[in-house]
Amino acid sequence: MEFTLLIVAVPLLMFFVLGLAGGKMSHRAAGVAGTLGMAVAAVLSYAAAFRYFFAEGKVDGVFQEIIPISVEWLRFSDKLHIDLGVLLDPISVMMLVVITTVSLMVHVYSLAYMHGEKGFQRYYALLSLFSFSMLGLVVATNIFQMYIFWELVGVSSYSLIGFYYTKPSAVSASKKAFIVTRFADLGFLVGILLLSYYTGTFDFGLLTGDKASLVLESTAGLSFMGVSVASWAMALVFAGGAGKSAMFPLHIWLPDAMEGPTPVSALIHAATMVVAGVYLVARLFPVYYFAAPDVLAMVGYVGAFTALFAAVIAVTQTDIKRVLAFSTISQIAYMMVALSVSGYGGHDGLGYMASMFHLFTHAFFKALLFLGAGSVIHAVHSNEMGDMGSLRKHMPITHITFLIACLSIAGIVPFSGFFSKDEILAAAFHHNQLLFAVLWVVAGLTAFYMFRLYFNIFWGKAKTYDGRHAPHESPLAMSIPLLFLALLTCATGFIPFSQFVSGDGAPFATHTEGNIALAGTLAALAGILAATRLYRKGGERPAKIAASLGGLYRATLRKFYLDEVWLFITKKVIFRYFSDPIAWFDKHVIDGSMNGIGWATQQLSSSVKVFQNGKVQFYAFVFVAGTFVIAIWALFL
Repeated sequence: MEFTLLIVAVPLLMFFVLGLAGGKMSHRAAGVAGTLGMAVAAVLSYAAAFRYFFAEGKVDGVFQEIIPISVEWLRFSDKLHIDLGVLLDPISVMMLVVITTVSLMVHVYSLAYMHGEKGFQRYYALLSLFSFSMLGLVVATNIFQMYIFWELVGVSSYSLIGFYYTKPSAVSASKKAFIVTRFADLGFLVGILLLSYYTGTFDFGLLTGDKASLVLESTAGLSFMGVSVASWAMALVFAGGAGKSAMFPLHIWLPDAMEGPTPVSALIHAATMVVAGVYLVARLFPVYYFAAPDVLAMVGYVGAFTALFAAVIAVTQTDIKRVLAFSTISQIAYMMVALSVSGYGGHDGLGYMASMFHLFTHAFFKALLFLGAGSVIHAVHSNEMGDMGSLRKHMPITHITFLIACLSIAGIVPFSGFFSKDEILAAAFHHNQLLFAVLWVVAGLTAFYMFRLYFNIFWGKAKTYDGRHAPHESPLAMSIPLLFLALLTCATGFIPFSQFVSGDGAPFATHTEGNIALAGTLAALAGILAATRLYRKGGERPAKIAASLGGLYRATLRKFYLDEVWLFITKKVIFRYFSDPIAWFDKHVIDGSMNGIGWATQQLSSSVKVFQNGKVQFYAFVFVAGTFVIAIWALFL
């Protein structure tokens, strides 16, 4: 399966072609070239998935790791070296399909959405770079290769979030995303170094093989401050994942990332950046489960709190893209909780399978939600719900596809979100009742805020629009991706996912547990009915409820002032007590010492250069005087 290298290589090639020659290409040519490149990668991904799952991946009934390509890059010792290669296993092959499918839809959609934008060619070049980065991350054969592409994902997102570089808010959002995730990635890097120092390897096959015995053996009995070295390493690795996947309290960058073009938001939220943290924990799951179970439990509680926290905030937001941003934070946290309540193999590993299943289904319906939001924004030229209303009459395709996505994320049967969310609730119910209760509440909140969004956009009181800008259905290039993603949202829930993805590679059977499915459905229906009563016809009741809540509503609307808290911590604490002293030391001690050496050298050279004045008479005088002094010195000694 060496051809899988092309899945990664083609987007990289398109990045260089569009980045170097895009300025000489027309908008249409650049867009078509980028889209065709991603289409090739998608077709190759489907071929790889078919061959892996149905032909070459299974040995004795268990899916195996396949490394068709591996090249040694750096060697530090006999055991410790960094390779660059392609690793195929159930979750990496699944991610290839997800990334290329969503990215292809974003490429097609952008042909119309970004038409006429300045920097169109640059946009498609950066889309290719973003896709290449995430593809390289998921097929990494070792944790250091993953880290390289991890950072490249960060650079790509920085460039795309700040695409409108003349807009101050976009520049600020891109810097915020980059800086917050860099803090988290520092922890990731330290965790990698700890792990590799004690195990002597970066290789996933050795780290996660045989139930992570290598990590257990190499760190046995080693601890710091009462916590095992393995736990420290894996907690630091999770810090990197928490930053990328916007877990509390490192979530603050994601809502601001909406300043980028809406198709970019779809790519970030559905298939690339924010799912990277979940993929990281899943990739190292045997290490977490066997060598650091305490950290895995921490992952669950952080995820549960994040899911509830983000869902509560989403209830009050008025910018449709920010509602979807907090929805993503909540759903990604759902996946983290599922991993934390998972066993290793068979039905005990239900949480692991459910997490990957939800990642798979969420990618399609969340991409559909963002692209649907983009279609609405394209029609009314605003992100605010207050500027929308009764758009179902003007935008029937966007309306029905958006409704399908809302039903799916709410967990209504038979849409895909029902099946994957039900498996997460079942895994939580059997392992941790508290986490189950939190996720059940979040399920109801999710249904409420999504249908609040739906009714405010497509129902309610119709707005009066300027005749020249009356809302209308989006062009075909935008409608086709909506219809295709809606089809996937309807169909992917019926995939027998546990037959393809499991913690130990062995397929197992699952079934819907009636009591849990009923509980989840009732929570979703309660949320939908509440949203219907409050928002379907519009009216003053939501405003009156908000006013009655007073400070609680204002705090929720302001995202519990977490941005202000972080601003205080950075400006008043970190800058004042750490950055400013370091800057003073750098300026006055480091620079001062260097400047002092330069000044001393200059003074010395000034005193010496009088002897290099180019006058022959002076040279003769010095020569004779020197000879005289030497002669007298020799005579008297």
